[in-house]
Amino acid sequence: MKQRSRKVKGRRLTNFVRDKILKAFSHLRSRDVVCVKNGLPGPDLILSKVAKALVPFQWEMKNQQKMKTIYTWLKQAAKGAGSLTPVVVCKQNSKEPLVILSFKEFLNLIK
Repeated sequence: MKQRSRKVKGRRLTNFVRDKILKAFSHLRSRDVVCVKNGLPGPDLILSKVAKALVPFQWEMKNQQKMKTIYTWLKQAAKGAGSLTPVVVCKQNSKEPLVILSFKEFLNLIK
């Protein structure tokens, strides 16, 4: 994949997350959640003070094919879940455990 294609792919995910946050918190304006240009250090979304109070997270987007295993785990967690939210807890040796859930469920939790 060409570098330009990678940047476009990453930008698409960043825009998606920004748009979903703005939709979930309808009183936020576009200047409250701003996408950073590709290649700059720091978070991928810059939040205003108001947005930080509502969504106290620092955002880093990764849009890569090599995460297929995570999606397999989430699919496994969803089997037979019924009305429960599927969640995956994963851990690498000597690292903190991570929790994985769908972005839709994450937004429902923080609203």
